[in-house]
Amino acid sequence: MNRRGRIHVDPKICHGKACIKGTRVMVAVVLDNLAAGEDPVDIMRGYHVEREDIEAAIRYAAELAHERAIPLATGPS
Repeated sequence: MNRRGRIHVDPKICHGKACIKGTRVMVAVVLDNLAAGEDPVDIMRGYHVEREDIEAAIRYAAELAHERAIPLATGPS
């Protein structure tokens, strides 16, 4: 499934943040929930999205990770 069919950006919706198409569920919210250990099934139920939407959000994040590096702390200086 192509993420472009599932992820939508519209300046009039959620301040132009990437959302699951047809909803106001931001990709960042889905990713935050996954990162916190939330079960995808619970995310699907809670936000009324489909598994393909969650997979598209992950692919979207993976594409963004290729675009720039985010400095990570390596320990005490």
